[in-house]
Amino acid sequence: QVQLVESGGGLVQAGGSLRLSCAASGRTFSSYAMGWFRQAPGKEREFVASITWTGGSTYYADSVKGRFTISRDNAKSTVYLQMNSLKPEDTAVYYCKVPLGPRGYWGQGTQVTVSS
Repeated sequence: QVQLVESGGGLVQAGGSLRLSCAASGRTFSSYAMGWFRQAPGKEREFVASITWTGGSTYYADSVKGRFTISRDNAKSTVYLQMNSLKPEDTAVYYCKVPLGPRGYWGQGTQVTVSS
C-alpha cells in the first residue's frame, strides 16, 4: 500500500554535505507526517527528523539541530533531508518512514559514510 524509495546517500568528507530524498507512493495522503531515522553500526535505530504534511511542522533530534534540514514537496510526495557540516558520527544507514500501521512503513535505507 505504501512504498518508499530513498536515494542520495554516499561517501563524503567531514564538513561536507549530502541531500537525501525519499519518494513515497501509494496511500501516503493518509499519513500526517514523514520522517527520517538512522542506524549506525552497533547502535540502535534513532530518530533524526520529521515533518508534517499539512502545516510543515518540523522536529529534530538534538544531535542534528542546526545542521540538518527536513523539507517536503507535497505534490511529489517526497521528503528531503539536507545534511550539512557532516561529522563522522553521522555515519549510518538512513531510513525514511511513514507512520502508518503498528511499526510504520520503511524504505530500504541508504548508506551515508562520513570520513575524517
